[in-house]
Amino acid sequence: MQDQDIKSVKTEIVGDIALVCVDNPPVNALSVHVRRGIQDAVAEINTAQSAKVIVLYAAGRTFIAGADITEFGKPPMAPALPDLLNEMEQSAIPVVCVLHGTALGGGLEVALASHARVGIKGLRIGLPEVLIGLLPGAGGTQRVPRLAGIPVALDMALSGRQVPAQEALEMGLLDALEEGDPRDVALKAGQEALDGKLVTRRTDMIETKPDDAALDAARQMAARKFSNLVSPQRCIEAIAASTGPIADGLKIERKAFMDCLDTPQRAGLIHAFFGERAVANIPEKKAPPREINAIGVIGGGTMGSGIATSALMAGLPVTLVEVKEEALERGIATITKNLDGGVKRGKLSQKQRDAMVANLKGATDLAAFSDVDLVIEAVFEQMDVKKEIFTTLDSVCKQGAILASNTSYLDINEIAAVTSRPADVIGLHFFSPAHIMKLLEIVVGDKTAPEVVATGFALAKRLKKIGVRAGVCDGFIGNRILAHYSKTASYLVLDGATPQQVDDALEAFGFAMGPHKVGDLAGLDIGWMTRKRKAADRSPEERYAGAVADRICENGWFGRKAGRGYYIYDEGDMHPNPAVAEIIAKEREEAGITSRTFTDEEVVDRYMTAMIVEAARVVEDGIALRPVDVDVVFLSGYGFPRFRGGPLHYADTIGAAELVRRIEDYAKEDAYYWQVPTLLRDMAASGKSFDDINKGG
Repeated sequence: MQDQDIKSVKTEIVGDIALVCVDNPPVNALSVHVRRGIQDAVAEINTAQSAKVIVLYAAGRTFIAGADITEFGKPPMAPALPDLLNEMEQSAIPVVCVLHGTALGGGLEVALASHARVGIKGLRIGLPEVLIGLLPGAGGTQRVPRLAGIPVALDMALSGRQVPAQEALEMGLLDALEEGDPRDVALKAGQEALDGKLVTRRTDMIETKPDDAALDAARQMAARKFSNLVSPQRCIEAIAASTGPIADGLKIERKAFMDCLDTPQRAGLIHAFFGERAVANIPEKKAPPREINAIGVIGGGTMGSGIATSALMAGLPVTLVEVKEEALERGIATITKNLDGGVKRGKLSQKQRDAMVANLKGATDLAAFSDVDLVIEAVFEQMDVKKEIFTTLDSVCKQGAILASNTSYLDINEIAAVTSRPADVIGLHFFSPAHIMKLLEIVVGDKTAPEVVATGFALAKRLKKIGVRAGVCDGFIGNRILAHYSKTASYLVLDGATPQQVDDALEAFGFAMGPHKVGDLAGLDIGWMTRKRKAADRSPEERYAGAVADRICENGWFGRKAGRGYYIYDEGDMHPNPAVAEIIAKEREEAGITSRTFTDEEVVDRYMTAMIVEAARVVEDGIALRPVDVDVVFLSGYGFPRFRGGPLHYADTIGAAELVRRIEDYAKEDAYYWQVPTLLRDMAASGKSFDDINKGG
């Protein structure tokens, strides 16, 4: 064995039991030295006949959590995982796996190729490859059906979900469930295998029971839900092949896996996967975060109650302050309802929910924040209101307490300036519903201290959110870009498209909802208020995009909450609001616009080009640290199709030169709106991509 293999995989002989321990911290990933170590250990034990049973287990906090992501994109090194597992399955000496923590992807496939599986309570297993545009490529599509049936294999492989240990036992993917230290459980499992109490069998000798109905239902679901993705259909094909000889099924699985490796969807999903890790690389990452043991939230509306819920679910005591007692009671009721929903969905136990409710206090005076470590203000988007609040917070909060605003647009520097401690002021822009949405924009002011920034990122991690660093400007990263490209949707409608066509085209592109449906869901009055706030700053050269939306709002049609907006919402039924067509026709007539038709492709091209234009400017201006930060903001907070990797990853698939050509073509109609960012023009000239910028190029 090589030295590295010896360190990562250790063999210990105890009587007739060979204990093979994987020790490759932090998550025992299936690095090449781990694969070689397991291969050598199983081969040597078989050759020497030094034991009658082999038990594979892992040191540390988890079993094999999956592939080594540092090997992604590099030339493969032997042994390939499928080859290793086929060898392990053929071992003359039975192999038992003891699993704890997580066994995901390749880690689970290792266990499936063994001859018996023993879980330790708390274990979660899964096949998450679909989440990165792939499918299980080392026997998962062939061995799960043999052990647990085709419906279980389809569920696990198409959802990527993590299955709790008890459910895995009931499915037949585990043979036993134990408690204790992995080594102790491994010894016990080995002895029970020797005594015949734990039955060992080769998975490849088990036949899969055909289930055409489950396969047909899965195909229909994948066509409906994953129409833009290749891997789900290929995964179903591989699982369907599990009813034949395993050697044939493994060949079909491997070909499907390799085909998926070359798809743009896989590239987009991998970019998203690594992007969520890259955004934590910030200039302030070495600064020590401050300790946060209790937080305050100002405002019990939708956003404030969602922030409070998120903090309570992370184990933080929360003090909620509202101006009036009735508003406070409504806020507490909303938070309680959110937590009750967690119990109903199985995310929380009743005991956990009760402990969280006990951690919530309410008050109608900001003085209640005298001992909290962090205050998050979540009130109306009005600068004078926020300044008044921060002036008071400055006087009542203890030294070292962080003062944060959840503002979506407003200037954090201006807010910080009314305090005597601008270094302690930061923007924490949550997305609604705040206890569900993953994104947290961490807005860094000119005087925000590095340790305050580091605390924002530590809080994001504690709340199980993705923190992205943003500079100060109107709208920061996401809403600044949104404010620009949403005008394109409005221009398309004014010029001849219908709101429904725009929504349908963008949903076909991969968005969960089109922009008009999103506006209805969020509340059209929010955009209306923003347009009025910014009206004085609008250039006379700018073509006004808000005319139709303004007329809709003037009727009190604010979207779903009012029962109508661009669409009418009638007892669960949604259909276009015919009165909106009349408004559009009138606005076109008053503006002297001759209606024309747009193809769905033209709708997508204009919308996405506008998004890319402003995203490039956000990078150019240093508001986002890197293009990937923009991508993660849109993937996590704006419903951007994950398989496309984000707007700037998608821009690379188009190419800077083609984007410049498009913008210059559109500029013939509207030279004010369509302007080529300097960054994009330079990229077109040099042949660089946004990915080159991510890599420091």
